[in-house]
Amino acid sequence: MNIRNLALKILVSIESEGAYSTLALNNSIKENKLNKTDSSFLSALVYGVLERQITLDYIIKQYSKIPLRKIELKTKIILRLGILQLVFMDKVPDSAAVNESVKLAKKNKLMKSSGFINGVLRSVTRADEKYSLPDINKDREYYYSVKYSCPRDLVSLWLSAYGENATVGILENLSGRPQLSARVNTLKTTCEKLIKELESDGVTAEKSWLCENALVLKNTGSVEVLNAFKYGEFYIQDIASQLCVKALNPQPNDIMIDVCSAPGGKSFASAQYMENRGKIYSFDIYEHKLSLINSTAKRLGIDIINTDIRDAEKDTRELPTADKVLCDVPCSGLGVLSRKPEIRYKKNLLSDELCELQYRILLNSAKFTAYGGTLVYSTCTLNPAENIANVNRFLKENSDFTPDKLNLGIKSVIDEPDNVLTLFPNGKTDGFFIAKFKREKL
Repeated sequence: MNIRNLALKILVSIESEGAYSTLALNNSIKENKLNKTDSSFLSALVYGVLERQITLDYIIKQYSKIPLRKIELKTKIILRLGILQLVFMDKVPDSAAVNESVKLAKKNKLMKSSGFINGVLRSVTRADEKYSLPDINKDREYYYSVKYSCPRDLVSLWLSAYGENATVGILENLSGRPQLSARVNTLKTTCEKLIKELESDGVTAEKSWLCENALVLKNTGSVEVLNAFKYGEFYIQDIASQLCVKALNPQPNDIMIDVCSAPGGKSFASAQYMENRGKIYSFDIYEHKLSLINSTAKRLGIDIINTDIRDAEKDTRELPTADKVLCDVPCSGLGVLSRKPEIRYKKNLLSDELCELQYRILLNSAKFTAYGGTLVYSTCTLNPAENIANVNRFLKENSDFTPDKLNLGIKSVIDEPDNVLTLFPNGKTDGFFIAKFKREKL
């Protein structure tokens, strides 16, 4: 099995067809029945190129006489793979990185490109210094863009919005696999019991201090095969997402609305806070996602979730007045770039249209909040236009809603009002934004 060829196919599908890295990678591993070693190498190649694409292209430009824009896609990706192995993967011998890249070109009938690829890669191997970064004093944004392989407009946004220390923290957490977090299903077990059960299956599980009933998992392998997973004793959910539900604070016998609920993690956590008593209305625009929510709810032993297709922006149907309304809106995803590294290269990532969509969803959903009830607005992005700007606009234009203190016991690295929290990716949570409101009678 040629692992490098599989990596090439996946990367071409991501760049030319818009495939999702996680799905494409998992499908390739399953279809080709790869063992653990081959799966790890394939993942390292695919994620390595995606996480370092700007840096790799910067290096290519230093060694290639052909402008980057004129290099054919497969040839360019083979060069990226080769340079990744030469510069950033110590365990791959230089000779293997060069020779296998040339073979890969020939295998894909790129005969004319094979000599060009060989020349560029051999030039890299002969260089005393493989590459040098831009001068930080001359152009700080460009320096960070190349060093951390992040588009310049994102670096510029974060520097102006959050300052240099926070920005460097974000950039340093763009690469590497984030930790795997789980939510203990308190309807079926406890933290202590689940930790012991997982340990008996060789899985290391540790409590997170950030949120009760949150676990950090290591050495899981495929979680689907674990008995505790099959029996619904836990499900995978990032701790930032769990904190969002903690902020909402659902209680037994509440009526709750989750307007953009898929894949359902926040509805499931809410049901546990509610002790499976009350009613949760979980909506999404895709039927297959609602089917997934229903099947997971069944596995978890939750029967208070009612799913239905609904467009949170445009649907004018009346809904029950709810004690708790959760508005986790579609966003640019800048807080989860370590999980989905290809997102950073999307065009129009910082879109005013997206901000307007989010605001319309918030407006359309807020009206179902009961007087005295709680409304939470959240995103998994790091963009003030999608976050605090929408919050400030909402408060200005809706006098019956007031800021409501979060009381999560966590402080952001930036100064914020006490009804909002920006979580920066730090290896413990994804990047995330939470805002809490209370509806008052005028």
